[in-house]
Amino acid sequence: MCVILNLDPSLDTWDFSPLISLWISRYYIYLGFAFGIGLWICFQIVTRKQDKNSQEKSIPKAAQDLMTNGYSSLHKKEVFVSGVKIFYGSQTGTAKEFATILAEAVTSLYLPVAVINLKEYDPDDNLVEEVTSKNVCAFLVATYTDGRPTESAEWFCKWLEEASNDFRFGKTYLKGMRYAVFGLGNSAYASHFNKVGKNVDKWLWMLGARRVMTRGEGDCNVVKSKHGSIEADFRAWKTKFISQLQVLCKGEKKSCDGSCKKGKCESNQRSSEEMELGSHTQDGLQQRDPEEEEPFESSSEEESGTEDHQSLTSVVDVEDLGNIMNHVKKEKREKEQQEEKTGLFRNTVKNEATERRAMITPALREALTKQGYQLIGSHSGVKLCRWTKSMLRGRGGCYKHTFYGIESHRCMETTPSLACANKCIFCWRHHTNPVGTEWRWKMDQPEVILKEAIENHQNMIKQFKGVPGVKEERFKEGMTVKHCALSLVGEPIMYPEINRFLKLLHECKISSFLVTNAQFPVEIRNLKPVTQLYVSVDASTKDSLKKIDRPLFKDFWQRFLDSLKALAAKQQRTVYRLTLVKAWNVDELQAYAELVSLGHPDFIEVKGVTYCGESSASSLTMANVPWHEEVVRFVRELVDLIPDYEIACEHEHSNCLLIAHKKFKIDSEWWTWIDYNRFQELIQEYEDSGGSKTFSTEDYMAKTPHWALFGANERGFDPKDTRFQRKNKSKDISGC
Repeated sequence: MCVILNLDPSLDTWDFSPLISLWISRYYIYLGFAFGIGLWICFQIVTRKQDKNSQEKSIPKAAQDLMTNGYSSLHKKEVFVSGVKIFYGSQTGTAKEFATILAEAVTSLYLPVAVINLKEYDPDDNLVEEVTSKNVCAFLVATYTDGRPTESAEWFCKWLEEASNDFRFGKTYLKGMRYAVFGLGNSAYASHFNKVGKNVDKWLWMLGARRVMTRGEGDCNVVKSKHGSIEADFRAWKTKFISQLQVLCKGEKKSCDGSCKKGKCESNQRSSEEMELGSHTQDGLQQRDPEEEEPFESSSEEESGTEDHQSLTSVVDVEDLGNIMNHVKKEKREKEQQEEKTGLFRNTVKNEATERRAMITPALREALTKQGYQLIGSHSGVKLCRWTKSMLRGRGGCYKHTFYGIESHRCMETTPSLACANKCIFCWRHHTNPVGTEWRWKMDQPEVILKEAIENHQNMIKQFKGVPGVKEERFKEGMTVKHCALSLVGEPIMYPEINRFLKLLHECKISSFLVTNAQFPVEIRNLKPVTQLYVSVDASTKDSLKKIDRPLFKDFWQRFLDSLKALAAKQQRTVYRLTLVKAWNVDELQAYAELVSLGHPDFIEVKGVTYCGESSASSLTMANVPWHEEVVRFVRELVDLIPDYEIACEHEHSNCLLIAHKKFKIDSEWWTWIDYNRFQELIQEYEDSGGSKTFSTEDYMAKTPHWALFGANERGFDPKDTRFQRKNKSKDISGC
């Protein structure tokens, strides 16, 4: 057996060399495999991502919110406004009423709302919570006397002012808080109109809070009110507030972070409705008052828009300058043509805007109607006096019956002007009437006012027909007006046609008793003769007059003195009317005496203030009502300082005494009453002569009956009537 051995070494090398090569190059092979696997993985990832994006496009957004990691679940919705807090500071109740109305409107948006009285709110502990609460805070604050806040908002405003100027709080103390302010005021007080609202707005901004809309300003002055009344001003502001609240509830727009393509970010893909609403809001902000410029923050959209504009216009090539100038000229020509087309329309709008408004607003009409007023036209009213009702029943007349002999059941109390230039603290109308320093309202004719006043007065008298206790004879007499007291409310002398109105009264054989508040000296000088002219002298010094009457005029004291001087030049009967308010003006005897020497009135009526119930507009209480004995003591002391005068009459029931000049005391008898028939003859002769035939107080005076004199047992009560004493009332100090 033979064995052949192949000893060729090349054969062995060929058999193993490929393997050896692979072994030597194994790292490159591994890298190749790894690269291929990685490439495959990347391809799979990209493919799956594209498939996912295509699926998301086909799925509605609402369905996407319910999908999380392949499972269906409820997506938590982000909350932008958690609720609304409405803070109010009110004196007469208007701001409180507005807060309630606003709360009802917010409730319609299904948002939690809270109405908070600033009097019961502690800003030191609670206000900072609004930084993170996501609430929107609305502040409704009124401006009261001398630009001060109301009593209920006084502490809040004081704290806010101090905090805004305290470096320890800083400028970011309320950063994150969102707020809006609506102020209530009266532009007749021009120097501090809506001062509280402006201050609250400013102080909140100084502490870092962000205003969500322009401050609203309600104006009680219907002449200058933007929308015709303070109620209309509030409604307009409320509408804007609710609209802005709806925008905030949808989420505030965010500026582009630059990560997306220009113009493609989500913030620019809002609905057209939202953009429209936002633009309206910004328009309102751009039209804000100059003093509001610094407290307002511009939005990111406004800033980006400005930057874009600057980038486009910051550099201009000289060659393009001619084209730009031509473009500007073209725009100017087009603008002028547009103005010519709209000129007629603008004039129409201007005429409508300057048209005088009615003094009586719907809210004022409602308030005065509730108080028993019969309103006439756009600025007048008539009301039945309580003494008219009393004398119809034979229960006695008013102090004018005792002092001057009027028949109370035949006296019509009316006014051709519901507006006044003062806001006296003892005003029993509770300041529901408008105020002003000049006539700027729509004016009704005096013939219409007098006709409707008499008709309304007669209709009110008719209501007493058949009422138990009413005397038939006096009921018939009451249907014929014989006297007119122009002292109902407001300032009758402000009415531009007051002289024509007085002439019409006298033509109807109606005597005239006109009361003015001594703020219109020119009108007093121009006033035609009246039966009796009153001037209210509520204080004898500048400080006390400002405190009691709260006048609108800045030069109120000079006007007051000039009015008294004008009174001295009148030939007819003149009266100072002094209203005593305990703790306010009862200690100014010497000053009162000096005022008497200034105006030389025929009579001085001194009456204790009448308390007519609690009013948020006045701080008077029963403690400010003087007793009748205190009034008598004051009068005695005053008479000692004015030697030409004596106490003539007394009406205890009204808490009132009459001081008369001694010229009315003839042969030791007082002649304070009026011969009304003689007055009508004299005024007729005056009118027929064109004003050349004048007359004086001595020409139509009548003798005062014994029962009306001071010191008589009747104490001013007519013995023909029967005094009615209420049960469980030992002493009447109301002064009514």
